[in-house]
Order: sequence, then C-alpha cells, then structure tokens
Amino acid sequence: MSASQEGKRLLNAVHGALIFGRRVGALADALAAAIPHGATRVLDLGCGDGQVAKALMQRRPELNIEGVDVFVRPKTHIPVTRYDGETLPFADDLFDCVTIVDVLHHTDEPAKVLTEAARVARGSVVVKDHLREGFAAGPTLRLMDWVGNRGHDVRLPYNYLDAKEWANAFAQAGLAEVSRREKLGLYAVPLNLFFERRLHFVSRLAHINRV
Repeated sequence: MSASQEGKRLLNAVHGALIFGRRVGALADALAAAIPHGATRVLDLGCGDGQVAKALMQRRPELNIEGVDVFVRPKTHIPVTRYDGETLPFADDLFDCVTIVDVLHHTDEPAKVLTEAARVARGSVVVKDHLREGFAAGPTLRLMDWVGNRGHDVRLPYNYLDAKEWANAFAQAGLAEVSRREKLGLYAVPLNLFFERRLHFVSRLAHINRV
C-alpha cells in the first residue's frame, strides 16, 4: 500500500470513528421529518453507498428508496442506477420525492441538478447542503469537505452558496422552499461549536406552479 493510500485509509478511519456514524443518524432523522407523509417512492440523488437511505427507511418503513449516482460503488445498501451527472434516466414525475444529500456543492451548476430532480419528482425535493454564512464559513466548509471526502476521491469544487444564491438556484429549477431546518445535531460537543453553527440546512422544496 502506497503512502497516499495509507493516508486515505487513516483519514477515513478517523472520520468514521468520530463523525460518520452520528452523521448518518442525524441526517436520517432530519430527512424523515422533511419528507411529507403520503410519499412512498423516493429517489436518493447522489446516494453513495446508500447508508443514509437505509437509515431513513428504518425510520420511515413505508418509504421505498432507490439511488442514482455517477459512480456505483461495489457494495450498496439500496439499489443504485448509474447516470451521467446531467440527465436522470427516469421519466417525468416518477417519484413522490427526491432527496439530494450533500451533493449540490460538489457540482458546478447546482440549479441544473435541481432542475432534473424537479422533473422526476411529482411531489417534493428535499435538499441537505451547506450554507456559506457567518464567520470563516468558506474555510470551515472546505475543511469539513476535505476530511469527509478526500479519502474517497470525491470531486471537491467547494461550490458553497449563500442564502441568496440558494434562493436563486431553487427558483431557476422551478422550486420554492416550504420548510427549513438548520439545527441537525451532526456533531457532538465540542465539535458542534465549530462545525455546526448555521453551516448546514435541510429544506423541503415544492414546485412553484403547484404550491
């Protein structure tokens, strides 16, 4: 094993021990609260290995979640379809809800990804992402992103948006925010004092022409 591979392995092990397990549970709790009751078929856009989706279905057993990602990992916890990062391989209005968890800041044009999510969602689009607001928000988010993703070779464009930019991206996709939660409990004390703040949100979005 090369020094680079060993470094990534160590980084992943530390992140997994200190952060990942708690993060999965906290995200599943927030998503379970955000997805409207009555939804059953859900698409997890950019699902990774599907651990968050699996935890979400444990909290909401009526949900049937499948994933889509540009890279399908060798082992996944839910069925995953590969896509090209631009056009989702699904018909219009096929899903009751689409979730997008910590994906949009890895893209160059979040509004385009949101537009595709809106196309295949007849109901809500639920987004968990970062908010570039407050003291040293940009550098803090870069650090979190690097620690959590460098070991998995995830693309890191560090494309964090502020509140106005998020509102514009939602509007371009024909979506409007109907609920938001910022206190997610992703980090234990004292890490939450530095890494939580107002840097994270979960928003439920609805089609503007259907609100």
